[in-house]
Amino acid sequence: MVDLANAHRLPSFSNTRLLADVGGLVAYAPNFTDLYREAAVYVDKILKGANPANLPVAQPTKFELIVNLKTAKALGLTVPPALLARADEVIE
Repeated sequence: MVDLANAHRLPSFSNTRLLADVGGLVAYAPNFTDLYREAAVYVDKILKGANPANLPVAQPTKFELIVNLKTAKALGLTVPPALLARADEVIE
């Protein structure tokens, strides 16, 4: 998908950092390490006897913004400095 978008000079945005790592322009995704850690807390509670139906539904609270400058340059785009300043990771 990323190769097709880049071949047609289309900026690609995704909800998983994997696509930014392989050439997508921007990714805004939950931090999966935190999600796995939270899942382990739930498993621990269930193994200690908690009823899964009584546990609250958890949603991601930490998100990452990844900008791929290499792709931006290949597409002829200029990424605003404000966006780069807010990015958690910039791929150069």
